Amino acid sequence: MRFLRTVGFPFCLFMHSTLAVAHGQAGPPMAAAGAVSSRIVRFAAEDWPPFISHSLPADGMSGAMVSAVFERLGYTVRYEYFPWKRAMQFGLASPRYAGFLAVWRTPEREKLCHFSVPVGSTQGVLAYLKEDGLPGVTLAELGKLRVGTVAGYSNGEQFDGMVARGELKTEEGLNDATNLKKLFIKRYRVIVIERHVLQHLLMGRNFSKAERERIAIIDTVFKERPVHVCFQRDAEGAARQKRFNEAARDIDTARLERDYWKRLDQSLATVPTAP
Repeated sequence: MRFLRTVGFPFCLFMHSTLAVAHGQAGPPMAAAGAVSSRIVRFAAEDWPPFISHSLPADGMSGAMVSAVFERLGYTVRYEYFPWKRAMQFGLASPRYAGFLAVWRTPEREKLCHFSVPVGSTQGVLAYLKEDGLPGVTLAELGKLRVGTVAGYSNGEQFDGMVARGELKTEEGLNDATNLKKLFIKRYRVIVIERHVLQHLLMGRNFSKAERERIAIIDTVFKERPVHVCFQRDAEGAARQKRFNEAARDIDTARLERDYWKRLDQSLATVPTAP
């Protein structure tokens, strides 16, 4: 499904006005008003709606934020989509790309990236089926239950550390949508997933209202975490990071994020789902 067709033209107009408001408070962008910039910066990304996705207006919430910042610098942003591991590889090493997004910051990744200021905030949850009962309220209580995760994702120092020590039994899936399907067929007892991502998937046409009502979450295990742009770790990447971070100070990113989620939630509420 192409979500752009669902939310339609009004949401596109809304995003145009939202971006204008977000970066209009501190004067006009560096590019001439009304001119289309001939300068293009490219990023690799995994399709991870609603944060970054070719099927959403402005390429998702993080995409909208990054594009607004670069517009101030006189650039047009192009996002090119790949599976997560390839997005990382291309974003880190290919001269075609300035980097990749959206990514959580970890000590290991500090060695690989020049991280931007936050371009969105995430909240991890544990999702399970109501009919199977509460699996536990802490990570330690999950014991040897099979927990679904996504290959290449970091789930925080505590969770990743417990996995490394063998204290949690995890199985990596290709992506969040696949893991959610495996949860419904009870391949997994519980999955780790971001709250907005879970909501977006469940409200889409691939899942029914009956399936949506089977899901329960535990939202007290993971801390809220920002996502960032990972600029390539070289001199050019450091310069881009600096310019990006400076330009971001002139944008009301908190308002942009808040308005994007509000409008997206309203649009999702009108999407017909399978009975």
